[in-house]
Amino acid sequence: MDGSEGLDIPLIRLRPLRDRNVSKREFDRILASIKAVGLIEPLVVYPENGDYVILDGVQCYRALLEMGVEMAPCIIRQQREAFTGNRMVNRVSPVQEHRMIEKSLAEVDEASIAAALGIAGLAHRLKKTLLKQLHADVATAFDHGKINRACAKEFTHVKPPRQKEILDAMEGHKDYSTAFVRTLVVKTPPQQRDTRGRKNNPWDKTTQRKNDLLKKLADAEQKHDFYSRLYKQYTIDLLRLAIYARSLLTNTRIREYLDQHHADIVVRFEAVIADARG
Repeated sequence: MDGSEGLDIPLIRLRPLRDRNVSKREFDRILASIKAVGLIEPLVVYPENGDYVILDGVQCYRALLEMGVEMAPCIIRQQREAFTGNRMVNRVSPVQEHRMIEKSLAEVDEASIAAALGIAGLAHRLKKTLLKQLHADVATAFDHGKINRACAKEFTHVKPPRQKEILDAMEGHKDYSTAFVRTLVVKTPPQQRDTRGRKNNPWDKTTQRKNDLLKKLADAEQKHDFYSRLYKQYTIDLLRLAIYARSLLTNTRIREYLDQHHADIVVRFEAVIADARG
């Protein structure tokens, strides 16, 4: 215990320890959240020269100033070092956000939650069917932020086994873009498609649209092959150079000469050898 205590303090007696620039969108969300559901967490402050230094909660403080609030709930700490709580908080994943919103709806109305999140509504955030239609591995990739929401929706046009195949292809190509997954969806054989209850699907597009997507897939595959060949050639060249560099450095007379007159070359050769080793 550090002897922290809670106290309502006039904003006029508060000042930030240090400022941190945030985007207007982020600040607007903080402002909207406070207007909708109030200040959830008190400011963390430290008493100094009759006033209080804000250790954590500067943006909330600025939002309260803009709202014309006179008093703010604060937690007084006995040590001046900056509070690092926010640095330990990661952004929630889509799955976590979904659960948090559902839990909040039990106590707060939908309009207030939407306002706090800075969005128009919650409908697109509460589509339970999206997660249920995803293969477990795809859902995990979505939850970990590897693929975005638009990309996840593309997966729902095909059956789970095909989703896994597409995800494997994306990981192999290191391409997690929506355009890439869409091209793979379009190439899906009819028996692996999921068109149940859908008014629109990728296969209802015009022939030109399909050809464009297939061309993007072909271009992506060609690019992947090109970089694969390039990396293979680079590996071979690096190995050859490492062998040559090692032969020079292991020659006593050459090594002595290089050490005396070209020490920088010795460093470079040793780096090449190290890279070749892994």
